[in-house]
Amino acid sequence: MAAGSHRLRLGAVSYLNTKPLVFGLAERFPQLEIVFDVPSRLADRLHSGQLDVALIPSIEYARHRDCVVVSDACIGCRGPVLSVKLFSRRPMEKIQSLALDAGSRTSAVLARILLWERYRLRPVLSWLGIDCGPEATAADAVLLIGDRAIHPPQADFVDCWDLGDQWCRWSELPFVFAMWIARPAIDISELGEILSLTRDEGVAHLAEIARAEAAGVGLSPDQTLDYLKNNLHFYLHGRERQGMELFFRLAARLETPRTEPQPAIR
Repeated sequence: MAAGSHRLRLGAVSYLNTKPLVFGLAERFPQLEIVFDVPSRLADRLHSGQLDVALIPSIEYARHRDCVVVSDACIGCRGPVLSVKLFSRRPMEKIQSLALDAGSRTSAVLARILLWERYRLRPVLSWLGIDCGPEATAADAVLLIGDRAIHPPQADFVDCWDLGDQWCRWSELPFVFAMWIARPAIDISELGEILSLTRDEGVAHLAEIARAEAAGVGLSPDQTLDYLKNNLHFYLHGRERQGMELFFRLAARLETPRTEPQPAIR
C-alpha cells in the first residue's frame, strides 16, 4: 500500500494466539487502522462493512466465498492447540447438550463435527456468553476458546478434548482456525506481503512476545513461549489447505436445517 492510500480498517483477534501475527504491525504500517475483538464479532464487523480486512474464523470463508484470502499467515495447529477445548461433565459418548463459547464459530463447528464423526452425536446446543464461566450453564459439555481455555475450569468435569489434537489424530491433517480475509472489491495490493512479513517477524520474536504477554494470560514466560512455539502453526500451506477443505466439506454436511443454538446464558 502506497503512502497516502486509503486507510484500511483491519480487525485482529484479541487472544494471545494472534500476537505473532500483529507483532510491530501498527508501528511499521501506520496506514492501517487496527481494532481487536473476539473472532465471532470480527466476522460480523467484516461482513457488515465496518472492517475491510480481518482475521476471522475459517468457517466464515466457507460461508462467504466471495471474500478473499489475503495472506498465507493464519492461526492453525498440527497437534494439540491448548486454547480450544471441550470440557464434559459426562463421558464424551454420552453428551446430550453442549454450550458453545459465543466468541467461537470455527471451533463450534469443529466440536460438532468431531462429536458426530466419533459418536454420531448431535447434542442440543446453547451459547455460553463471552463473559460467562462454565458454571453458568448446566449443559453436559462446554466449549471454551482462547486464553480462558488454557486454564482448566473449576467446574466439575470428567473429560476434556483438546480439539486441535482430536482433529489432527482423526483426520491426519492440520487444522486452520482463522485466516486474514478481505471483503470483496477491497484494494489489498501489497497487504498480503505485509501480513506475511509481519508473521515472519512475530515468529522470530516469540520469546519477546511471551515475556510481554505471560502475566496477562496467567502463565509463566516459559509456558507462554511453549504455547506459541509448539501448539500453534502460523503458515497456510498445502496440507493446511487440505485440512481446511475437508473441514468445509464436513461442515456443509453437518449444517443441514436443524435447531439453532439458544440465546447466550448471561
